[in-house]
Amino acid sequence: MAVIAAFAGSAIGLGNIWRFPYLVGENGGAAFILLYIGFTLFLSLPIFLAESAIGRSQQVNCRAAVSFLVPGRAGKWFGFLLVLTPLWVVSYYSVVGGWSLDYLIRAVSLDFVRSTPEQLSGSFERFISHPWVPVLFHLGFLGATAAVVAFGVKSGIEKFCKWSIPTLFILIVLIAVYSLTLPGAGKGVEYLLKPDFSKVTAHTFIDALGQSFFSLSLGSGIVITYSSYVKKSENLMVAGVGTALSDLSFALLAGFSIIPAVFSAGIEPGAGPTLIFDTLPFIFSNLAQHAPILSALASILFFVAIFIAALTSSISLLEVGIAYLTEDKGFRRGWACVLLFVLCGAFGTLCSLSFGPLSQARLMGLSLFDFADSAASNVFMVLGSLISVILAGWVIPRSELFRELTNGGTQHANARLFPAVRFLIRYVAPLGILALILSSLI
Repeated sequence: MAVIAAFAGSAIGLGNIWRFPYLVGENGGAAFILLYIGFTLFLSLPIFLAESAIGRSQQVNCRAAVSFLVPGRAGKWFGFLLVLTPLWVVSYYSVVGGWSLDYLIRAVSLDFVRSTPEQLSGSFERFISHPWVPVLFHLGFLGATAAVVAFGVKSGIEKFCKWSIPTLFILIVLIAVYSLTLPGAGKGVEYLLKPDFSKVTAHTFIDALGQSFFSLSLGSGIVITYSSYVKKSENLMVAGVGTALSDLSFALLAGFSIIPAVFSAGIEPGAGPTLIFDTLPFIFSNLAQHAPILSALASILFFVAIFIAALTSSISLLEVGIAYLTEDKGFRRGWACVLLFVLCGAFGTLCSLSFGPLSQARLMGLSLFDFADSAASNVFMVLGSLISVILAGWVIPRSELFRELTNGGTQHANARLFPAVRFLIRYVAPLGILALILSSLI
């Protein structure tokens, strides 16, 4: 359970509670959800198992593991890509984490209860466009992440995930129940359950597969790094299935927490990345006119859930770089955390300023924040996943892959499933990834 909690902690985060609902809104609802579930079970889960087998078989950080399996300069560059990707992600991810920290403080101070919907109008845009306040929250969130990671895997990450993940599930269930009781929420439920395949485009497939990769932290070195800490007695296949199901369950709960509330408020579900920060304060403000205590409690619970979800994932992202610096470069864990805080904080600051002073700066037609997100989910993670499945399916000997995924053949159910899993890793996953790359280019 500790292994599943740690893996689920890396998977469950803002990818579910912030990114998933707005992608559902942009891609027509239920049809996107069906694609997302299918991609997660038949493509992302085999990639997850491939990466976990690589990590535990080598028992070193992701760069060293890839360098050992692919000798020469190519292996070093492939391994470095897996180290760079999570650090790239945590840099802009902590910007959104800073937003969640600000909104949590506002919820605790009863700002949403005391303000009218008119007063809240445009408040999020004013906040993110401020020249320095969002930067301070971004650095505060990144500092909290570094503080947890500094305590190590057992004392820091594992203990945090053991209590935070169950708490997060309880909170999101309570929020979903509340959201479903709002007037007009039925339209949101129908949007989530009734597929409209006429709205499915090639972009829908790309978003669904990209979200599946992003949510399970694939191609970012996280699964390889965490698996290197897992004992040989643990059942990797059960841990992988448990992580994927936990991630799917939480994403669906997040959808049912947010989309019905959005429809209740009469907000356009395709509002984009700012969906939950733009709309939910209006829900709490309107509720406060009839039930102020319930509104205060609901707003605090919701933004506590968002903050915890953000922190569980940012911890796993930063740990990849920490493992590389401590194992390969001889850094002490504390100094490694300080170094990465400075580097990621600087890049994240630029991403944060792209909503304000640097709003006119463009890379390939995108803002710095959007460019960072697009490069991570559509390029870096995709390439990292392709490297992982090629290594697990074609480089690692079949006997070694069998040993890792079946505990040396002692897990008989795993042994029976192994041929199908290996087929998915060797053939289906690489073809799916290549299809995603081609679709993105087109």
